Amino acid sequence: MKRSTIINSVIMLSFGLFSSQVFSSGVSSLRGENPLNEPAKNPVTMKVQNDREPITRDYVQQPPLIPHKTKGYRINRKFNKCLTCHSWANYKDSGATKISQTHFKDRENNVLANIAPRRYFCTQCHVSQVNALPLVENTFAPLKAIKH
Repeated sequence: MKRSTIINSVIMLSFGLFSSQVFSSGVSSLRGENPLNEPAKNPVTMKVQNDREPITRDYVQQPPLIPHKTKGYRINRKFNKCLTCHSWANYKDSGATKISQTHFKDRENNVLANIAPRRYFCTQCHVSQVNALPLVENTFAPLKAIKH
């Protein structure tokens, strides 16, 4: 056998032994004992918080959080429900926050007449808030410079 084949085999075997030790050392799935191919036995549903004022950001460049429900919002290549309130044409009438100018630039920073395709699917970055407890212990503290 080639020397590289032997080395690769040893590396893969070592990785396999290491990974089996990691997974047998108390690490478990957030789904608990629920198999992926079956519905959860005791699903926990979270209630999306009602409409409210914009939510304070916790770090620089954080996408704004959505302060209202978005369940049922249709966002596809031909239609984006978010734009009915947040577009530059509609934000004043709806009282919503207008879309940032950054959403009208492509990757090369060229200014576009319409929202850049990479910014069109809002829920890739912006999320609604729910009344959920953290999944793991968290000591994160917001940046003091942007704290209100």
